[in-house]
Amino acid sequence: MMLVVSFFLALIPLLGVVWIVVYGSITTVDGLFMSLILLAMSGILGLNVLLEVWKRRPGVIRKLSSLAATASGGLLQRGRVESVVFYESNVGQPNKSIVTLSNGASSSQLMVFEGDMRNALPVGQKVEISFRKDSGHNVLQSVNYA
Repeated sequence: MMLVVSFFLALIPLLGVVWIVVYGSITTVDGLFMSLILLAMSGILGLNVLLEVWKRRPGVIRKLSSLAATASGGLLQRGRVESVVFYESNVGQPNKSIVTLSNGASSSQLMVFEGDMRNALPVGQKVEISFRKDSGHNVLQSVNYA
């Protein structure tokens, strides 16, 4: 229902732009700025509709994120977050987080990431992590929650 309402709300500003063009006031400063404002409003609402449609297809987002991770030379890891331990380093050294992932049947895997991962990787959540190695450290690129 909200998708249909957002779609019609995206069309209303476009009708305003058509009205401005038909009555010839597009060449004035007022008409130009009003049409730009109306086009921005329509674009925002249209983007909302597009993202809602995109969100309703969950397999597509997961496939695209894994393709993007492998295309960028990143590594991909899946599992349930068992624990995240954060360590503050000395001045000049990057802070580190030690993340424990488990796949259920197999043993747990320890991964060391640069930075504070306590908010990005909530304990107990099933995740798909894409990361890259940068000067000997793992740097988190994206997280998909299952």
